[in-house]
Amino acid sequence: MRRAFLALLSVFVGSAAPADEPSSHAAFRAALTRLHAEAGFPGAVAAFARADEPIHVVAVGLSDVESAKPMREDHRMLSGSTGKSFTAAVALSLAQEGRLDLDAPISRWLGDAPWFADLPGGSAITPRMLLRHQSGLRDHVHDPAFQARVARALPTNPDVALPPADLIGFVLDDAPLFAPGTGYAYTDTGYIIAGLVIEAVTGEPYFATLKRRFLEPLGLELTMPADRRDLPGLASGYISGQGMFDLPPKVTEDGTLVYNPASEWTGGGLATNAGDLARWAIALYEGQAMQGPYLDTLLDAVPKDASQRRLHGEDVAYGLGVTLRTTDLGPAQGHRGWTPGYLSVFEYYPDHRLAVALQINELGEHDMSAYAETLAESVIWADS
Repeated sequence: MRRAFLALLSVFVGSAAPADEPSSHAAFRAALTRLHAEAGFPGAVAAFARADEPIHVVAVGLSDVESAKPMREDHRMLSGSTGKSFTAAVALSLAQEGRLDLDAPISRWLGDAPWFADLPGGSAITPRMLLRHQSGLRDHVHDPAFQARVARALPTNPDVALPPADLIGFVLDDAPLFAPGTGYAYTDTGYIIAGLVIEAVTGEPYFATLKRRFLEPLGLELTMPADRRDLPGLASGYISGQGMFDLPPKVTEDGTLVYNPASEWTGGGLATNAGDLARWAIALYEGQAMQGPYLDTLLDAVPKDASQRRLHGEDVAYGLGVTLRTTDLGPAQGHRGWTPGYLSVFEYYPDHRLAVALQINELGEHDMSAYAETLAESVIWADS
């Protein structure tokens, strides 16, 4: 019933198509409108980009269901793990400059931290292992103790945000999942540690480094740290099904999040927009995001674990903050992300030199990679 209502309502609040709209833009808009009607998410912002062309951005549906406010093309949503692509790029840019050795033990920078001696496999872990999820560390996000601690705190302190040392604390004293460098296991905890390495190298806050190296030079004006509950231009977020931390079905009140996303930090940690993500994908995967050749290092990938291969096909691997998979459109490079209330994806299809990004304001059972392919196909077919 809810999906049917949203589909009907989208007829009245969907974005109108200009008379002089290019065929590829019109096809993209139509494909997004169909996805919205079929999947029933409240609203979405999607974009596609090609080198040396303007970014094409489309919004459909609702930014807030209760007030029937339409989604705008400049609405922000939380990035989820798509933000890992930025963390890895910062680390790689430091390596390009000779300031960070991706294959040195992280003890070089973090060995004096009070928790380091208890870090499973810590003496053998390198930055490259952290960025490719090869550290052997568990993921604190799925630790019941972490979830319980946040859930207990939220009712009286919605601003609660755990610092990196506390997050790392949930995985200390455990046996590693495997010897560092010998396997793959997705872990936000590893990316939190990578953020600490970056700060140790640069001597400044991670977000300041990110802003100076990538956000400002690339004109990613709608991308900002998700370091507080009140984020300007944020679309309302919703949860379909069982939510983490006992959160309500709607995770915003009067434009403000009911929880603090700051703990995500270098594991994701951004508020962004699909237009910015498409622009980022074109710059990053066409080799224009930083000085010197870097794509071979960025895309040097290891196979994902068996559960991920079952979800996305046998040919799926992970590089430095990037998932590489085979699709009907050829190879795809990009990242997905989730956080309570939001889902994001961006992908670059090198055979077509096309980037697509999509954000929806609902955390639920949505195949964002499939949605991205559908949107990309609409552009490719329109151009053929």
